[in-house]
Amino acid sequence: MSTNSFADELRARADEEIGLLFSLRPDLLTPVPPDISALAVRANSTPSLMRATENLNKFQSDVLLAAAALPQPFKRSELISITNSKASSQLDFLVDYALVYKEGDKYRISNNLLNLLGDSPAGLGPITGLKINEKIFKEIPKDAQVVLEKLTWGPARGSVSNIKSPGKAIGWLLENKILVPIDSQTVALPREIGIYLRGKKVFKELQEAQPKLIGSTRKQKDVDRAAIANISDFLRWTEELAHNWSDEPPIALRSGGLGIRDLKRTAEHLGIDENCTAFVAELLYLAGLVVIDTDDSILPTSTFDAWITRSHEERWHNLVSLWFETSRVPGLVGKADQKNIAPLGPELDRAGISTLRKRTIKTLAENVEISPSIESIEEVIKWNAPARFNSDFVNWILREAEWLGVTGQGAISTFGIALLSDADELGVENALPKPVDHILIQADNSAIAPGPLTVEIANELGTIADIESRGGATVYRFSETSIRRGLDHGKTGDHIKDFLKKTSKTPVPQPLEYLINDVSKRHGRLRIGGALTYLRC
Repeated sequence: MSTNSFADELRARADEEIGLLFSLRPDLLTPVPPDISALAVRANSTPSLMRATENLNKFQSDVLLAAAALPQPFKRSELISITNSKASSQLDFLVDYALVYKEGDKYRISNNLLNLLGDSPAGLGPITGLKINEKIFKEIPKDAQVVLEKLTWGPARGSVSNIKSPGKAIGWLLENKILVPIDSQTVALPREIGIYLRGKKVFKELQEAQPKLIGSTRKQKDVDRAAIANISDFLRWTEELAHNWSDEPPIALRSGGLGIRDLKRTAEHLGIDENCTAFVAELLYLAGLVVIDTDDSILPTSTFDAWITRSHEERWHNLVSLWFETSRVPGLVGKADQKNIAPLGPELDRAGISTLRKRTIKTLAENVEISPSIESIEEVIKWNAPARFNSDFVNWILREAEWLGVTGQGAISTFGIALLSDADELGVENALPKPVDHILIQADNSAIAPGPLTVEIANELGTIADIESRGGATVYRFSETSIRRGLDHGKTGDHIKDFLKKTSKTPVPQPLEYLINDVSKRHGRLRIGGALTYLRC
């Protein structure tokens, strides 16, 4: 196809058809092309064609491959004959999509696209223009028939030691022009004969419709209950991780990113596995809530202080929206054959993951109250996006959606549906348990938070106590180390005792007061020894 002929076909399209093309392939509109010739060049460029073909579903992709297998230009009836009647509507779509264009009463695929699809579409061999002698196929020897069966469904090329002495079976096939020589050691099954041997079809079968999603049925009430618990946990993890890195900033690797030791330490602090910790860190990094500083320290930013004051719904919406759009794949962290990939590092970007992520969640949204089996959803996603499909990526997307609360018990939540539909109210704020403004201090130097704490109390308590266990109620533990950490942050012993007395519904036990007084007396003092000089701080 010449660019001019393609441009002429585009010029002949109505304004509505050009508008449809822009909606199907939005990359053609940025920047706005100055004229139709420029649009034709852009639409026929390899990067744009790659993006377009990657967005085809399996049926559309198979019809395109079948069209590419025909001598160009081809008739609609020729395409239908090697596929089926439903391919006709897909041909119209491919024309709207500008992957196929009209040439009179025929259709043509550009040379650029043919090169992109490869010289063996659907595993077929080269076009030779040979006429098929159907009678000869009744005379094929058995050993030659075995060779043909291997080549029929591809690959259509085979190797021989020497084309001059190829052996009896291949020699017979070459002599009768059922195979053709490519070079001194390669033979091929011509495309025309390959299609004939496939029963005059390109594919054994065409999967015209998306497979049905199969899985366990869930009640939406149970799904939302599980999802809101996940949302609550995830938002708590973000706060704890940022506060922990504020107290003990990790140092970034020379190559960039978070080291494995710091990842393990942070995972232990949060009480979750390393994969989940890496995912939380990635989203905070993407949101600009943590940053790698000029001295390579990984610290929360001033933006985090403002972000933490927003409503839970705003915070959740912010992080999930970033997750949908990012090209980074946190699931690669810790993968057995990818040990060098670090969270926050430069190696996590993968093209097409955002589209695959949206496609996966959209599939769940089309099947509410269903928790699909892994095999079923992989089959559905593979049909919808065969060029982008990656089994590991799909599994990681589902895992991350559960952590975020986009799903609950494997099915999509009403919060996830509301987010996809750009609803003004997501329902997260009303569904979350109301924060409590008190704790219950126990006699063993521990304190129980009977629910999610208000931001101010959680921040204050997190500085002077360590989380011992999590759940519906969180248990904090006071120790010499935790009290000293609070003093290091500029608090005084009296300030800590006043805070605990004001916040606790139970009296502050005497042993805890003694502990605070004792650590306060020693804090900030220096002692100089005589025999061996040392500093004790």
